[in-house]
Amino acid sequence: MTTARTGAAARATTAGAVMLIWVALLWLLEAVDTMTGHALDTHGVSPREPAELLDVVPAAFLHADWEHVASNSVPLLVLGFIAALASVRRFAAVVLVVILTSGLGVWLTAPDHTVTLGASGVVFGLFGYLLVRGFVDRRPLDAVVGLVVAAVYGSLLWGVLPTDSGISWQGHLFGLLGGVLAAFVLRRPPRPRPGGHLTV
Repeated sequence: MTTARTGAAARATTAGAVMLIWVALLWLLEAVDTMTGHALDTHGVSPREPAELLDVVPAAFLHADWEHVASNSVPLLVLGFIAALASVRRFAAVVLVVILTSGLGVWLTAPDHTVTLGASGVVFGLFGYLLVRGFVDRRPLDAVVGLVVAAVYGSLLWGVLPTDSGISWQGHLFGLLGGVLAAFVLRRPPRPRPGGHLTV
């Protein structure tokens, strides 16, 4: 029991440190962006331009202004911490799938002459991942966590609707789909039943 508690505490410490560093990086990048006259905003994704595919990853770490980064920081911190608790390595893989899916979705479907950036695609992706992870992995505790996440952050789903021309609903929608995809692609094998044969 002591070993299990120690391991859980270590995982929580690692997950917390990872997310605090990530959010701090977002604020640092926005500070650099502000001081350089928003020079970093050029690394947002402009749709259907081949060269812009190189900006799919960096765009997820950049924001339009301080209000933008602030609005993403808390949900990213909370959802990222929960997702990283089980395994930081798996969490990193989930984030990569989400960023690529969200970014490519924006590149393919966003309106012409727009630039999309921000961590909201990752936020929606982590929401989608946590929502279905427990059911995909057949782990009751994770399924309960998903239901709690749905109850707390369920209003995020409105963000996938094209209700505001200034908000990339494409990034939100494809981020959400990326999170669900990651849950299936990175599913964990079923736990063997004690004293019995593994059944699936």
